[in-house]
Amino acid sequence: MSHVDRLALAVETGALPLPDDGTVVVLRAAPSRFLSLMPPERLLCEQGFRPLHDALSAENLPVLPVVERASAGLVVVNCTRSRAETLGNVARGFAMLPPGGLLALNGGKTDGVDSLARQIAKAVPQAGSYVKAHGRVAWFERPEELPPELRDWAEAACPAPTVSGHLTAPGMFSPDAPDPGSQLLAESFGPGLTGRVADLGAGWGWLADACLKACPGVSELDLYEAEYIALEAAQRNVTDPRARFHWADVTKLGKGTSPYDVVICNPPFHQGRAAEPALGIAFIAAAARILKVSGRFLMVANRQLPYEAALDAAFSRWERLHETRSFKVISATHPRRT
Repeated sequence: MSHVDRLALAVETGALPLPDDGTVVVLRAAPSRFLSLMPPERLLCEQGFRPLHDALSAENLPVLPVVERASAGLVVVNCTRSRAETLGNVARGFAMLPPGGLLALNGGKTDGVDSLARQIAKAVPQAGSYVKAHGRVAWFERPEELPPELRDWAEAACPAPTVSGHLTAPGMFSPDAPDPGSQLLAESFGPGLTGRVADLGAGWGWLADACLKACPGVSELDLYEAEYIALEAAQRNVTDPRARFHWADVTKLGKGTSPYDVVICNPPFHQGRAAEPALGIAFIAAAARILKVSGRFLMVANRQLPYEAALDAAFSRWERLHETRSFKVISATHPRRT
């Protein structure tokens, strides 16, 4: 049973009361049975991850990458992998509610939902709880005056500059500093890298910024990123006029995309907590689809991830340029055409 089924059961059993009026706002929404229980005219979903945003849109559900403001009767906060991001969403959710409105926190034990609920309850008394499928839905009634803890959580979740001056926020990949894999891949950049470049899974823009600074022969660089807030940060971090920004599901790139001379990539290897090599494999296939026949693919990956068969399938030639105890940098050429 998934977390979204748990939320539906909390409503269907009568444990979680639904308001008679006001919008039902769902932060980090995903297609679910719970959403099907809501009248579409009273529903507003927020989902900045492009694949899930598109899935919600395909079901004709109202969805925005960011909900700036709303007059809600109920706010649902689905837990993410980032505790600070989740608490920031809780603070935003309470700000959308009138006094007496309900905020429901939904997540699994591996999301830390129990400790999150305890932390919220120290600021806002818990009104109810529903436990199912190795997780919990806990709800809280907004008080007349919002406690100061909510302001602290909201501020902690806001984008802020790192030591290097780049803007990042909790929930983004490697928000405290550029990850070692990206730094290793950047060592391969130089004046010989020229033409049209794409950065797949660009995150908050460090790798693209490094490429533009090291490669004066790059004519333009397209950053493709699925997380809306990460792309917004990239737009502030990468100020070179050669950069262009695309909120996109990289795995869907192909037909209609102008071919590139070079594709650079530090592909994601998980969406939840477990490693999912299929994500990186999909990025490799996408790179082959959007490269010119004469193009080159430069990728860094965790050393233990099994990408070799995918490289064989997508490219006629590839080699390891660098390898450390943790990472491998791969160069691939001659993309196969199917």
